[in-house]
Amino acid sequence: MQSYRLRLKRRRLLLRALRKRHALKPVARRTDAIKPDDILLFATLRNERVRLPWFLRYYRELGINHFLIVDNDSDDGSREYLAAQKDVSLWHTTASYKGSRYGMDWMNWLLARYGHRHWTLTVDPDEFLVFPFCDTRPIRALTDWLDTYEIRSFPAMLLDMYPKGPIDAQPYREGQNPLDIAQWFDSGDYTISRNRKFNNLWIQGGPRARMFFADDPHNAPSLNKIPLVKWQRRYAYTSSTHMLLPRGLNMVFDDWGGEKVSGCLLHAKFISPLTAKVSEELERREHFAGSREYMVYSEQLSTEPDLWCKWSEKYINWRQLEILGLMSKGNWA
Repeated sequence: MQSYRLRLKRRRLLLRALRKRHALKPVARRTDAIKPDDILLFATLRNERVRLPWFLRYYRELGINHFLIVDNDSDDGSREYLAAQKDVSLWHTTASYKGSRYGMDWMNWLLARYGHRHWTLTVDPDEFLVFPFCDTRPIRALTDWLDTYEIRSFPAMLLDMYPKGPIDAQPYREGQNPLDIAQWFDSGDYTISRNRKFNNLWIQGGPRARMFFADDPHNAPSLNKIPLVKWQRRYAYTSSTHMLLPRGLNMVFDDWGGEKVSGCLLHAKFISPLTAKVSEELERREHFAGSREYMVYSEQLSTEPDLWCKWSEKYINWRQLEILGLMSKGNWA
């Protein structure tokens, strides 16, 4: 009965995406250039102009072939900048971010329309994927290995990165690697549980739980994501990229205690653009739970908090994350 209900839920999500597609207006549609074996990146954004040069550079160097992006009515030049990029297909919408399930209806539509049979990476502009051997191998080496073993989805824990000192102390410059500023992360104190309904892991913790949700850790943001998927048009993200349907795609861990290959999304949220972003999003109230998370940020940022503590770890490379148990190369050698 539960399997039947989940099938109905997936169909409803796909129908929602089909209806919501009318809100998307093409600005620069270059999808004819997509080749059958291209690896595609999907993203929704608003007012991220200062972050875009590094974001595109990072993923181009990682091996992404084409970007499919929805601009949610930016007014900072993001749309114009993206429209000029030859490997970007861009859509614009003035529709409600909240009314589209926080952008996931738009993503599900574009994934179904253009991602079918492609490896697809769905991320935010402040998320940077690292995976085993990413310093010497492109993302295609990973997807080829996943194809060999018929693995359809690849998990990545969201790892919040932060500077040492107040968030606004060092201004972020356009084109700069944000990890030059946000070099630190929490190496432990994460909680993990299993969602029996969707068969995915639920991870919480890190500096957001420690600093912003210390009195309410159960409502701290979830850190489990499945951003890289060999997409089929019948798939659908249900809640951001935390979980998918069919739920077999969420089986990214070994029940018998082994470790499947996994990565991390280095989350460079806590740098100087955050202050302006918080003010904007509090005014718009378009984020989850009435922008509760941004309300907490606003309250704490006024005190110029320092997320660094004596247990903070300075980021070096993916091997360090593997040693700490935050990601795994599994049996990929």
